[in-house]
Amino acid sequence: MSKNAGLSQGMLLFRLNRSQMFAIGTLKIKELVPYLKLTLLPHSHPAVMGSTNIRGDTITVIDMAAAVGYAPLSEEEKPNCHIIVTDCQRMVVGFMVRSIDRIINCSWRDISSPPKNLGAKAFLSGVTEIDEQLIQLLDVELLIANMFPQTEQSEIALSNEQSERLKGLNILLVDDSVVARRQLSDALNKLDIPYQVTVNGKDALDIMVDDASAGNPINILVSDIEMPGLDGYELAFEVKNNATIASAYIILHTSLSSEISIGQAHQVGANEALTKFDAKELIQAMLRGAEQHNGA
Repeated sequence: MSKNAGLSQGMLLFRLNRSQMFAIGTLKIKELVPYLKLTLLPHSHPAVMGSTNIRGDTITVIDMAAAVGYAPLSEEEKPNCHIIVTDCQRMVVGFMVRSIDRIINCSWRDISSPPKNLGAKAFLSGVTEIDEQLIQLLDVELLIANMFPQTEQSEIALSNEQSERLKGLNILLVDDSVVARRQLSDALNKLDIPYQVTVNGKDALDIMVDDASAGNPINILVSDIEMPGLDGYELAFEVKNNATIASAYIILHTSLSSEISIGQAHQVGANEALTKFDAKELIQAMLRGAEQHNGA
């Protein structure tokens, strides 16, 4: 494994109650802001505290504790709280938390997937241990989707030839986020394109090796970049260094609105890197992958 393949990123540690520490990857964070007075938003979700103006932009602020099921912030607590301004899923949203702890550097290999019995509403994308304390990594995408349900995406029109080209391929989707997997699956389901899906890089690698051994190798791999255990960069690196599965066309994607390292994606063997999920862009990337396989 190349030491440069994996992604080590900052994690902001904070508290929603007195006992449990939570974290968000700093790539999702625009800034940290001390408590600001909010303007109430009528008829909004119960966890939405209101809105405020930050650097000229009107930002909706959510009580993160209330959003995940803890006691909401009291009026007495609010002046000592902080707002974490996040930028992902094409939305800038503020999350008010009880206290900010610190920022640490953490490797995705040190983060484990959350227990499967927690259910879809656990709002966790991973767990790790720092200084002998359990840290829960929050699934910001799921929180945002729960607060602000997305409208249906516009229809994607494919010619019969394009549709048949994709249907003839073995496609694998891998993402640790419930919301992202739903977006990816919905895009392909609407086009009646078959695919496989899994939740982490290790399982994806196992599927690819097994399918290749069975004579039906994965043609297109669509992978998230930020994943516990084996991140997208490492997965791409492993695929391209295994001759039996190296022919896969690799599309890395992220929900982050900030720029990702396209150069790093190509360095580890990915064919494309997409920022901010967009179904049309994804299908176009898949069609480019299909062209490569047909021309091989």
